[in-house]
Amino acid sequence: MAMTDAPINDVPTRNARWRGRLLASVAGHLLAGAVAVVLAAWLFRYLGGLPASVPAAALATYALVAAAGLTGLGAHAPLVRFGPANRITLARGVLTSLVAGAIPAAAGIGTPMVWALSGAALLALMLDGVDGWLARRAAVSSGYGAAFDHNVDTVAMATLAVLVWRLGDVGAWVLLVGVLRPAYVLAGLAVPALVAPLPPSNRRRVVCAVQTAALVACLTPVLSPPLSSIAAGGSLALLIFSFSVDTVWSLRNRTARTH
Repeated sequence: MAMTDAPINDVPTRNARWRGRLLASVAGHLLAGAVAVVLAAWLFRYLGGLPASVPAAALATYALVAAAGLTGLGAHAPLVRFGPANRITLARGVLTSLVAGAIPAAAGIGTPMVWALSGAALLALMLDGVDGWLARRAAVSSGYGAAFDHNVDTVAMATLAVLVWRLGDVGAWVLLVGVLRPAYVLAGLAVPALVAPLPPSNRRRVVCAVQTAALVACLTPVLSPPLSSIAAGGSLALLIFSFSVDTVWSLRNRTARTH
């Protein structure tokens, strides 16, 4: 029987057949993404006269994307294919990895290459949100897809923050933009309430979009100091506010659940 995006309702969710088909679909997409990253990174290296570290850095970043893609597959049940929405998320991961490849060579990047990197980052930003909309429209939403999307967002934020810093437009404090979410997740190991499911929030979506847009703007040659620092500082303030709201909500609800 042909493989489809429709749920398998005649077998248990954890059946080996289901897992094998899903893993094959995910692995195939991730492998295609790796090939795309390597080819695009070598092209960037050739056109920009960049060092051999560019493909290596891009592939190292993509390894994080791939690890996220292989995590939590059980939450994709009962779907058996990677799906169109996750393909969009993976495309964002490929673009992010390509941008990350330029980090080791940031000091020698010329203006044309900065514009090319900005374009790749902008395209990834434009695709953000499309994956969620497509998942809902195609009725293939899953916890796996949501987690994959959030993890790719995290890699993208860290990548943009490091590259903006390496280009010298903003101070090292901009790295906080990239480490806040991982730090929040690590804090959840000590305080499990912090990683408990949160209610849907348009605030989080808006803050994430504004944050990414601000970093992409800082990456372009158009926004230079001190405007780049103001934009990055504003996005960091919004991010801290958003995490603070979620932290207070989580801790209050933990207190309410224990009484």
